[in-house]
Amino acid sequence: MNSNATAVVKDLVLVGGGHAHVLVLKRFGMRPIPGVRLTLIARDIDAPYSGMLPGFVSGHYGREQCHIDLRRLASFAGARLYHDEAAGLDLSAKHVLCSSRPPVRYDVVSIDIGSRPRQDEVPGASLYATAVKPIDRLIGRWEQLVDRVLSRDGSTRVGVVGGGAAGVELTLAIQFRLRKEVVAAGRDPGLVNVGLVTMGEILPTYAPEVRHILMRILKERNVTVYIDREIVEVKPGRLLCAKGGEISFDEILWVTQAGAAPWLRASGLECDHDGFVKVRDTLQSVTDSAVFAAGDVANMVGHPRPKAGVFAVRQGKPLADNLRRVLLGKPPRLFRPQKRFLSLISAGNRYAIASRWGWAMEGPAMWRLKDWIDRRFMKQFEDLPEMQETRTAALEPGLAGPEALKELSVMASRCGGCGAKVGHTVLSRVIGRLRPSVSKDILIGLDAPDDAAVVRVPEGKVMVHTVDFFRSMIDDPYLFGQVAANHSLGDIFAMGAEPQTALAIATVPYGLEAKMEDDLFQMMSGALRVLEGAGAALVGGHTSEGAELGLGFAVNGTASEETLLRKGPMASGDSLVLTKPIGTGTLFAADMRHKAKGRWIATALDSMLLSSREAARCLQRWQATACTDVTGFGLIGHLVEMIKQSDVDVALDLSAIPFLDGALDTVAAGIFSSLQPQNIRLRRAIENLQRVSSDPRFPLLFDPQTAGGLLAAVPGDRVAACVTELKALGYSAATVVGQVLPRSERLAPVTILS
Repeated sequence: MNSNATAVVKDLVLVGGGHAHVLVLKRFGMRPIPGVRLTLIARDIDAPYSGMLPGFVSGHYGREQCHIDLRRLASFAGARLYHDEAAGLDLSAKHVLCSSRPPVRYDVVSIDIGSRPRQDEVPGASLYATAVKPIDRLIGRWEQLVDRVLSRDGSTRVGVVGGGAAGVELTLAIQFRLRKEVVAAGRDPGLVNVGLVTMGEILPTYAPEVRHILMRILKERNVTVYIDREIVEVKPGRLLCAKGGEISFDEILWVTQAGAAPWLRASGLECDHDGFVKVRDTLQSVTDSAVFAAGDVANMVGHPRPKAGVFAVRQGKPLADNLRRVLLGKPPRLFRPQKRFLSLISAGNRYAIASRWGWAMEGPAMWRLKDWIDRRFMKQFEDLPEMQETRTAALEPGLAGPEALKELSVMASRCGGCGAKVGHTVLSRVIGRLRPSVSKDILIGLDAPDDAAVVRVPEGKVMVHTVDFFRSMIDDPYLFGQVAANHSLGDIFAMGAEPQTALAIATVPYGLEAKMEDDLFQMMSGALRVLEGAGAALVGGHTSEGAELGLGFAVNGTASEETLLRKGPMASGDSLVLTKPIGTGTLFAADMRHKAKGRWIATALDSMLLSSREAARCLQRWQATACTDVTGFGLIGHLVEMIKQSDVDVALDLSAIPFLDGALDTVAAGIFSSLQPQNIRLRRAIENLQRVSSDPRFPLLFDPQTAGGLLAAVPGDRVAACVTELKALGYSAATVVGQVLPRSERLAPVTILS
């Protein structure tokens, strides 16, 4: 038992990675509440900062400069990051409903998912125009738009629909960037024509002087402004106007009045006319005090404000304070948003207009001011301080109610042995919710549990058995369940077998019964998704309490004896094929230290979730002579196992080995898995060790993998077709990484080619 562990008493769930929520995460990371578990549900790993979007479009900022790494920030805050999109709330059950995972339980929930242009109100807008919000989706589309403009032989007309501050700012950024790109390509900047279309006048909520300045700038930049044009329909390359006529554009961007996600109203929350959640001065929903909302998605009753990032940022501190107070059983405090704020509108070319209280100033100095403000905001998420104090197991006064305290009172003296098993009631409820499938080969399984499962062995088949178990390396139990199941199935596929049944070995952190049940349900739901997708039926298992989440499986498979794949013998002339990139060990070691970028971990997880089932079938079709899965011993360790059964030498091409994004960076920073020192002992198998050991890629040959790919020997005359088929099946990194050679007289059988 970990003496510093704190039982989970309450769950705070943050839905969305908006500006207010990133500040909440920062403040909770600086001052956590023992007994409160944070969970962030976010559609994107990198959260874009809206204040720097025009600068990104203009080309003044790179992508990383205007994005907040939510995985790193969540890790700092001690929060679980669930990479998913919310689809609703069940207010009575206190569940967040998600697009692609089981519901997430909460005691308190906060929503900060931003807004989106109301394209659905105009026929064709969602089909033929690019929405500026959600911002994260615009960024990829913008780079594609730039490529399309540069690839056109003739001129390009780009139209922006929406005359508010965001529309004007984006129009000027687009005009500046596209003309700059066209000039850099050696072409006439006059080939790019930009237009701004607005229902009324531009900047209707701003002072006349601001409108005058920006109309002048738009004219100077040869931007055509279409005033008083209400768009009633969008067709390919055309905007149809309410008063007749149409405007033609090659590219259309939509920056009209903001709207809200439909699921907010559908969940039973009281919303305004536009679908935004009505909240009190405490930022709590007028419908349910356990639900908070902030940023664009919230409408503070009695305090109407424009949808601007400045208000979301200002709500971060009071939102964090009130979430803390409510979780501790204290009354929330009132918050009044400011009425006046400094507005800074950039003009694309490092020039900006500042306005407040009716006055306006323009010039490069105003852009430098905006740049300084934006960079200062982002810096606080780059320079995350080291935590100085160890989180104590003592709970804050008022956090746990009487029932929670009653349960917690016995947690200081948990039993070992069979007394550490999770209670029968919890297990029964979880199994009832999971509803595992039943196979015709299962005589006794979870549908009618007995002391053991009984399974029929198909005639003419042999049984293949394997077992694996490890503690969680990620904070999402549903995702971890998928990874653990996929990893455990790897040995079955490497043998050329088909999985039949699985027995689970699960460890769940001790805590309140409801929290343990939810963790177990989330984890086993993820595992069941992978197991059943692979054709394996869950027939039982063992679950116990522990300090950390852990999961493994004893998997049984069946195979024809004649088609079994073994680790050897490989034959001289074979080519070595690797089906997945390597690097999970160093990446997750870096993730534990808050040193890995969120997108690196997201890419690694995608690789870990890719099943090797179809790869194994492909290798069998192309008559692989040997096969194994690359896991804990690293690429060299598993290759040496194959060599021992083959009496051959191997030439391994270091330049051909695929590595996961970020793995070379983390190794270069000196970050390795705890298993690396044991694996690296196998360097004695390398004949030219001194020449290659200084190569920066060399340490990754010993990097332990979780749910790694298959390493197989394929006859040389079949390998090209085999790799082509593997890529077509979705193994995009599959490649030839070496050659099998006749056994030589030297002691070390592996030569590294670089």
